Amino acid sequence: MVYDRSMNRTMKTVQEVSTLSGVTIRTLRYYDRIGLLKPAARTEAGYRLYDDAALVRLQRILLLRELELPLKEIAAIICRSEAEQREAIRMQTRLLELKRERIEKLIALAQRLGKGEYTMDFSAFDKRKEAAYAAEAKERWGKTQAFREYEENVSDRTEAETGLLKGRMAAIFADLGELKGCDPASETAQSKVRELQDFISANYYRCTDEILFSLGQMYVADARFKANIDAAGGEGTAEFVKKAIAAHCGKA
Repeated sequence: MVYDRSMNRTMKTVQEVSTLSGVTIRTLRYYDRIGLLKPAARTEAGYRLYDDAALVRLQRILLLRELELPLKEIAAIICRSEAEQREAIRMQTRLLELKRERIEKLIALAQRLGKGEYTMDFSAFDKRKEAAYAAEAKERWGKTQAFREYEENVSDRTEAETGLLKGRMAAIFADLGELKGCDPASETAQSKVRELQDFISANYYRCTDEILFSLGQMYVADARFKANIDAAGGEGTAEFVKKAIAAHCGKA
């Protein structure tokens, strides 16, 4: 535990947060890297420190993980208004209540069977109500604003139009591939990153810096994206694009 005199607050180290929450240090580092849970500060040696606000955010992340949403969608929910976050958590609470009701039935059934009391009641194994509510929650919160914009933008496009846009995107990556020998933070590279961001915003969804940074991480982490980007600009292009985007977003 570390006391920050400048902000009059006590902060926990990454090891302490891991012990407290059960989340591995590796996972906490990954959450930091993708921008889902940033530490409140760092020591002079670069070690991560977390304040109470960060711990509250971690609790919300872990609750939303129970809905089995991808991390990128959880990140979008966490960035919504406080009222929307509370509504998402209320829905999650109801899902947990349904799970508890079923577990209580399982316990009661196990106790009866343990006493030699047999019954033809199979309701403890019925997950339909739980599954239906989980599906409703996913439908409501699993589609981010960006995803909804994407659906609206691509719904009326012909195959030819879709192919043309894919070609234009590939051309941007090809141009970035030509710059692999440059500094990712150079103005030339940054100009291409802005072009990429503007292209996504104009044709798919509003590409904020936060979304762009997540995309940059995915361009390397997702084997399919990496293969396609490297095919457009040559081997190493995806990694270069990731670094150039990180520089653009101030996270290099």
